[in-house]
Amino acid sequence: MGRADDGGPDATGDAVRAAGAVLWRPGDGARGPAAGNRDIGIEVALVHRPRYDDWSLPKGKLDPGETEPVAAVREIAEETGYRAVLGPFLRRIRYSVTRKRDLPPRRAGRVSPKVVDYFAARAVDGAFRANAEVDELRWLPLGEAEALLSYPGDREVLAAFRALPYPLTSVLLIRHAEAGSRDEWPGEDDLRPLTPAGKAQAEALRELLPLFGVDRVYSAPPLRCAQTVRGLAEDLGTPIRQEPLLGEKGYLQDPAASEARLLEIAATGGTPVVSSQGGVIPALVAGIAEHDGLALGEVHSRKGSLWVLSFVQPKQPDGNPGSGGTRPTARPRLVAAHYIPTALAESSVPVRRANPSG
Repeated sequence: MGRADDGGPDATGDAVRAAGAVLWRPGDGARGPAAGNRDIGIEVALVHRPRYDDWSLPKGKLDPGETEPVAAVREIAEETGYRAVLGPFLRRIRYSVTRKRDLPPRRAGRVSPKVVDYFAARAVDGAFRANAEVDELRWLPLGEAEALLSYPGDREVLAAFRALPYPLTSVLLIRHAEAGSRDEWPGEDDLRPLTPAGKAQAEALRELLPLFGVDRVYSAPPLRCAQTVRGLAEDLGTPIRQEPLLGEKGYLQDPAASEARLLEIAATGGTPVVSSQGGVIPALVAGIAEHDGLALGEVHSRKGSLWVLSFVQPKQPDGNPGSGGTRPTARPRLVAAHYIPTALAESSVPVRRANPSG
C-alpha cells in the first residue's frame, strides 16, 4: 500500500487527507551503553486493526477544521492512548481508496487518492486500552517493527525515521502574523500591530505550537512579532525574551551574529519558538541548511508560517550531547526542516527536503 514522497508542495485536490506518526519512546538501550544508537536505543509503537487484520503506524483522516499536525496528535491519542509531542515531518504516502461513508449516496464508491502525512512523535505519557479501531499495540525495536509492518509505505516511513540521528532538538521559527501594510501605517514601523486576520493566525499558532512541546518563547523587537506569540507565552506562563539579532534591523547589521544567536538558542535544548520577520527567515534558514548540507530548495516564509528546524547536538568532551542550558563547544547541526505555510486549516501542510547524506 502506498507510494512515498518527501511531502513537497503540490495540490491534494479532492484527495482524502490523513495524518499519522512514528510514535516512539526510549528503550532500555537509550539509558545504557547503546544510547545514541537508534536501532537499539528506542522502541516504536505499532497498532493492530482487527477490521483489516494488519499492523500499521497510528494514523487517521483529518476531521473538519484540522491541520495535519493536529490530526496526527489526536489520532495517536485515540488509537494508542498516549499523549505525544511532535518532531520532524517524515514522509507523505499516497494511495487510492474507495470512498463509501464520507460521500453522498450518489457518489459512494468513488475512487479517490488518499494522502497521509507522517511525523515523528515522542510518547510523553499514557497507556493503551483496546478500542473499536485497535485491539492490540506493541512496542518494538526498529528491526522488529519493520518486519511486522503490513505495508511497504509504512516501512518507507519507518526508514525515514530510522535515518534521522537520535536524539534531536527542535527550534520553531515563525514569521509574525498579518499586520497590514508598512506603507499604510502612519506610525513607527516597529509599533505596527496585528490586523484582525493576523490575530486569527496568532490564535491558530497558539493551538498548533504546543503540539511540538514548546517550552520557551523568543521574539524579534517589532510589536507584531511579540503579539503573534503573546497568547502562547501566557499559556506557558513564560516571558517573551526579546532578541534584537533575530529581527530585520539586527540581521541586516550582522547576519553572522544573527545566525550564531539562533544556533545558540538551539544549543540550549528544549523546544523554543522564535517569532521573526520575512527579511530574516529565508536567508537565515537557507544559510544554516547550506552549511550543514541539507538541501531545501527555495525557502518560503509567508506571514503566520512556521519552520520546524531539527538539530542534532554536538558531542561534549564526555561524549554526551549538550543539554540543560550548558553551552556546547561546537554548533548544533541541522538535519531536518519542514515548512508549515499556515496554522489555519486551509491547505496540506508539510514541505520538506531530505538531507542527501541521510
